[in-house]
Amino acid sequence: MTTDDTSNTAPSTQTFRATGLTCGHCAHAVTDELSALDGVDGVEVEVVSGGESVVRVAAQRPLTTDEVVAALAEAGDYTLVGA
Repeated sequence: MTTDDTSNTAPSTQTFRATGLTCGHCAHAVTDELSALDGVDGVEVEVVSGGESVVRVAAQRPLTTDEVVAALAEAGDYTLVGA
């Protein structure tokens, strides 16, 4: 019996916190860089100016801390909290 179960490739969502984001332009830059990573299906950013912004990434695989740190650095002067 065959099924169309694609649960093995279902995206999972990771939530990160980052500092340095102050506006929609910042959110767009972070979204662009993270979206360019292999396996990323979607990125959602909640900017908290002067605080810890929330970054949610839906991907086909877990992202590494190094990947997220590099993407944030490429996007601008943003820092992953706890890295």
